[in-house]
Amino acid sequence: MSVSIDQVFVKQFEADVHLAYQQMGTKLRSTVRSKSGVVGQSTTFQSIGRGTASTKSRHGIVPVMNLNHQPVECVLQDYYAGDWVDALDELKTNVDERRVVASAGAYALGRKTDELIISAMDNASAYVGDFTTGLTKDLILEAVEKINEKDVPDDGRRFAVVGVHQWNELLGINEFVSAEYVGDSNPFINGFEARKWLGITWVLHNDLPLASSTNRSCFIYHASSVGHACGQEVKTDITWHGERAAHFISNSMSQGAVLIDQDGIVRIKCKDNA
Repeated sequence: MSVSIDQVFVKQFEADVHLAYQQMGTKLRSTVRSKSGVVGQSTTFQSIGRGTASTKSRHGIVPVMNLNHQPVECVLQDYYAGDWVDALDELKTNVDERRVVASAGAYALGRKTDELIISAMDNASAYVGDFTTGLTKDLILEAVEKINEKDVPDDGRRFAVVGVHQWNELLGINEFVSAEYVGDSNPFINGFEARKWLGITWVLHNDLPLASSTNRSCFIYHASSVGHACGQEVKTDITWHGERAAHFISNSMSQGAVLIDQDGIVRIKCKDNA
């Protein structure tokens, strides 16, 4: 085998990783405020307060809203996911090893992206529930009420992320499953089926915070309340190591996430496996 890998192979592999990351790697990136092409170790998201309209006299000066700008810093971290592909192993299997490793690397980086976003959500201070009951309709309505009390826009960019058990509990709520309430077609988030109910897009995720094996935190939030920053999208490097008779495939990215606005997110404290 040549000591230098074919460039066409490299480009195709990079395309596979990038596609897999976009389609199957991350569920939550498209549900939050995301900034790409960040230069440096951090970036800043602006949290802007509410403005107040007032009158003016004829020919008078237009009153200034004096919006409160609160910059929120988001620090980026570098993450890697790599693996070896033995040259002779590729000859003994019918599996497309390149695609398998590409998908595995993309999934790993996608999980890390969601982990960063969920970690930022975990800083939310507003909450409903006390971990003594499962996810009920009353608990959901209480969380929505808290969101509405903060004048969070109902503009189609409200999301909810719940755990596996909570998703099953949602399926037991007639309004959540009935086409009369949610329609005949469901939205998709990066290739994953979601549901639209109460003006909120509901997303299933199996890595939400879990404490004491039964205390699950779920979240309802507006997309602008959480920020995700990317300094480098998923990038792949492939090198041949003659002493190992194998290629080492390294995937890397530079990303970070931060909670921007406490008013735009509510934690729902649920009892898991109630």
